[in-house]
Amino acid sequence: MMQKINVIRSNRRTIAVEIKSDLQIIVRVPIRMKDKDIERFLEENKTLIEKHIEAVKNRQAQQLQSFTDGEIKKLADAAVSDIPVRVKKYASLIGVTVNKVTIRNQKTRWGSCSSKGNLNFNCLLMLCPENVRDYIVVHELCHLKEMNHSPRFWAQVEQILPDYKGCQKWLKENGNMLIGRLR
Repeated sequence: MMQKINVIRSNRRTIAVEIKSDLQIIVRVPIRMKDKDIERFLEENKTLIEKHIEAVKNRQAQQLQSFTDGEIKKLADAAVSDIPVRVKKYASLIGVTVNKVTIRNQKTRWGSCSSKGNLNFNCLLMLCPENVRDYIVVHELCHLKEMNHSPRFWAQVEQILPDYKGCQKWLKENGNMLIGRLR
């Protein structure tokens, strides 16, 4: 690997590799992990890391123009009509009560919720397939029962959407490109 590798030691149990948009490689490791173990991990995962570097380069090459204010308004208007219907449908299936649904153009999140039952959704969901919109809605609604990502939380999501992992995959492959178009 040609890129400089930045190792960050922290109170964690696993290794994580992050490829930044400037192609910097950040490796987060447990505090006491030996350098030789880090080097072995990087060597064993060299092909995968290089594949991710290429993916970052390809995304940058395909970078699309930012959304105009008009495009964002159209997406937000469509989301105001679409998302609350999905929330109502799935809230009754999950057995939760929603206080308020807000549509935003968030640069880092597809959705979020508060303990007061307020849900926020990204207007860019309107550019996602319907099953992905359903997944984000179900994900946030399940947080009203489990405010974490525990096995119980994921079991609740899976009970409603057994194929949710396919939606996660779609978001991982396509989500950054969409959110990257926000100014």
